Amino acid sequence: MSQRTDTGLYFDAEARAMERRDRELIPRRLVIAMFSLAIAVVLLVSFAVITDRPLVGQPKAAPIFTERFLVLDPAGKAMRVTDANTGDVVLNVDNGGFVSVVTDGLERARIVHGTEGNPPVKLTLYQNGRLSLFDTGSGWSMELSSFGPGNRGVWLELLK
Repeated sequence: MSQRTDTGLYFDAEARAMERRDRELIPRRLVIAMFSLAIAVVLLVSFAVITDRPLVGQPKAAPIFTERFLVLDPAGKAMRVTDANTGDVVLNVDNGGFVSVVTDGLERARIVHGTEGNPPVKLTLYQNGRLSLFDTGSGWSMELSSFGPGNRGVWLELLK
């Protein structure tokens, strides 16, 4: 019985192929492009800061049409909204929907800023149709007109 000798030729070729494949798992050009993009972003931001470039993409200032101070009391998905001045219940539902989602963001901002208690928020409708929510405790604000007419309508109902 003759024994076959393993010359290693097949295994060597396979090892070389695997080595080549492993080396090209992330192409060098892609790595260079990623770092180039990161450096370009840092340079652009640095240029904007050094030249004191004005901020863009912010809502245009407009006179206030109406505003209301509200206290948002979330309880899981349930939501209770009261008027901060009169104490009247404006909304009391088991599923607050978009109001609950906004309240989640508000609560996070209050945790980050160390706001204690539940200070009122200011809901403002401007003459140009813009609708915004401002937290008096943390300084957090949100443009509510950006989330579609249905969600905007919910907040307009709270404004009445």
